[in-house]
Amino acid sequence: MTTRPARPGERDGVDYFFVDREHFGAARDSGELLEWAEYSGHLYGTPRSPVEAHLAAGASVLLDIELRGAEQVKAAYPEAVLVLVAPPSLEVLEARLRGRGDTDDEQIARRLAIARGQMEQAPRWFDHVVVNDDLVRAIDEVAGILTAPSPPGTAA
Repeated sequence: MTTRPARPGERDGVDYFFVDREHFGAARDSGELLEWAEYSGHLYGTPRSPVEAHLAAGASVLLDIELRGAEQVKAAYPEAVLVLVAPPSLEVLEARLRGRGDTDDEQIARRLAIARGQMEQAPRWFDHVVVNDDLVRAIDEVAGILTAPSPPGTAA
């Protein structure tokens, strides 16, 4: 769920649930969100019920969230395995953001500052760090983490 506007090609209910701040706040305050954070001026969160339904069915759940959200997930599910997919460098991240063509200079500067802080804190919160310097290799590495046997008493 997010308060940011949809990007070209994104569809409500598929890519995100695009909502206004009032709707998001109500979902957050009622406990409907497993995790949430404000990032670059917009609110993002993960609805709790689909995650819990998948876990109850014995399935693993992969979330694309930022550091504050990861902290909340770890608090709710201490057995969760957290993987940070990191850019090779802040310079590469900047080039990727500029290449998207939908992010202005102010937002890029804000995102880089956030990324710098998150990368510094990563070892404290994440079980694995995968550097996305080669997409195929990074996907294989994440897949290997997700399919590795979990130690007894934990969940992936």
